Amino acid sequence: MSRYTGPRARVSRRLGTNIFGTRGEEQALEKRPYPPGVHGRTRRRSNGNGEYLEQLQEKQKARFSYGLTERQFRTIYEEASRRPGVTGENMLRYLELRLDNVLYRAGWASTRAQGRQFVSHGHVLVNGKRVNIPSYRVSKGDLIEIREKTRNNAIVQWNSDVLDRSAPKWLEKGDHDFAIKIYGEPLREQIDVPLREQLIVELYSK
Repeated sequence: MSRYTGPRARVSRRLGTNIFGTRGEEQALEKRPYPPGVHGRTRRRSNGNGEYLEQLQEKQKARFSYGLTERQFRTIYEEASRRPGVTGENMLRYLELRLDNVLYRAGWASTRAQGRQFVSHGHVLVNGKRVNIPSYRVSKGDLIEIREKTRNNAIVQWNSDVLDRSAPKWLEKGDHDFAIKIYGEPLREQIDVPLREQLIVELYSK
């Protein structure tokens, strides 16, 4: 399955939360706070298979939030399960350390999808070298910068000035507004995505 490009508000309504972080989704959830479809008003989110449905929805929240395909998400889970520590927290750390997510966390991109686009188009440097792979995993000590030619881009400037998003503590401000350094791996309490990662682990453990 390729990356999702369909109606975003529909996904957010189905999962009951603003998945992609856009204003349109927020408005859709306020106006129609029930799942899409003919029976959306009467459908209960907890019906059907109960526990399995909860686990599946939690996995879909994470997958859509970070913009991954099912194969990519499964690969990250399997890698996290091999690493010492809590599998669910390891998985979230890997997701947070993706380069497209770092741009979003730094406030240079309004959404992770926009961060992915900036990276894909070659606007980002990692330790002085251009990286155009959104899934690139940054490491402690890495310096992430927006290319000098891109810093005056209207979208980048608007995001930086208007979003006013505070970077999490695992990111350090660089020597200019479009440079940031990876201080270390994020702790669970520094990851504000509303996910119950243990449910995802339970789903994949079956």
